[in-house]
Amino acid sequence: MQSQAYISNFFRQFGFLSKEAERDLLSKCQEIHMKKGRCIIRKGQIIPNFFILESGLIRSYYSHGEKEVTIWFCYEGQNFAALASLFENKPSQETIECLEDCKFISIPGTDLQELYFKHNDLSNIGRRCIEFYCQILDQRTLSLQTKSAEERYKELVDTDPEIIKRVPLGYIASFLGISQETLSRIRKKSS
Repeated sequence: MQSQAYISNFFRQFGFLSKEAERDLLSKCQEIHMKKGRCIIRKGQIIPNFFILESGLIRSYYSHGEKEVTIWFCYEGQNFAALASLFENKPSQETIECLEDCKFISIPGTDLQELYFKHNDLSNIGRRCIEFYCQILDQRTLSLQTKSAEERYKELVDTDPEIIKRVPLGYIASFLGISQETLSRIRKKSS
């Protein structure tokens, strides 16, 4: 199964993975396919799973009145979860939807926790994975608080060109915390 190698390689990027831990991990994984436009998790659902995106593109957003505020995007080789559900078994505050047809791996959070206790190497990988995403969150917060709209757009173009190529402009503007009109002006000015 091609996905097994994909899962193993995903976890190995964060550290050593023993053959025993790999076998136990793979036994807990489920491959899921979803079409563009489908929601993986809706606000209010409790889905305490860890996901690895093998193909496709997704976004997470909060609803604020009639407005959707994009929080993050995820594409091939990245992982995602509704953190309130995964860590606290609480209803998700966000909606996670497929922007393209997607193939991803789902691992129940309770199974993942059991594997962390059983396999020290997996526990270390889990910690490193969280550390990595905490750094990304820290950089995003700093960017939103201290950089101009133009600087945030340039940073996105430089660090994540996949998003610029594949995501509708309205979602990008929301992610950057600006209006679509402002984004259009910035793009026109920078071209």
